[in-house]
Amino acid sequence: MKILITGASSGIGQELSKLYATKENELVLLARRKDRLQLLKSQLANAKSVEILIADVGKFDELQEKVRLLESVDMVILNAGISLGHSLEITPFDDFKNLYDVNLLANHAILEVLLPQFKAKRNGKIVFISSLASLISMPTSVAYSSSKRAMNAYAEGIRYKYKKHGIKVINILPGFIKSEMTDKNSFKMPFLLDTDAGAKRIYNAIASERRFYPFPLRFYLIISLLNMLPQFLRDKIVNSLL
Repeated sequence: MKILITGASSGIGQELSKLYATKENELVLLARRKDRLQLLKSQLANAKSVEILIADVGKFDELQEKVRLLESVDMVILNAGISLGHSLEITPFDDFKNLYDVNLLANHAILEVLLPQFKAKRNGKIVFISSLASLISMPTSVAYSSSKRAMNAYAEGIRYKYKKHGIKVINILPGFIKSEMTDKNSFKMPFLLDTDAGAKRIYNAIASERRFYPFPLRFYLIISLLNMLPQFLRDKIVNSLL
């Protein structure tokens, strides 16, 4: 199986690359940092093959050009993403746009290239790495939460549209997983998972072809219960956390 993993140079992407490094899999690892990818490639000797693509997913023309060079991708894991941290200040427009470019629009840029391939062969698997933060927009992370909520809607629509073509769509919603992104957080993160533990859960969910997989379950249930409360009560609880 040929697997394209974006955001492969660190965190979840890096750990998933290690999990998929078997003699059956050809890996294509995409990220901005060449040195990180080269080091990772040297650690994946068990893979059938490893190709690295140096690209900034926010530069769509360059990104699409490199993805077009790939042949016969079987699965893409859309993992690349950024966060702006947590703040009550309004997000500068350029930062907000860049976050949406990376977290959402880059996925469409990649799929514009890959979906016709998947459709033609009536096979293919698309994995979106969203977030539990998409289920409730906290006032300190409006840009990140809203970009991931938009990803959920996008993933749902793609799943409906391409199901008849044999294309499987999986949407993963992790809670806090230790990574460079979460290392920036100064607050206590509930149910924080180690990177390898979080990646293994994602790996197993993909293997089981879970269409929608939020985890950890306890954290997901808390957020779901919060969303079921009357708006005035939910507002009171959220505002009390600021």
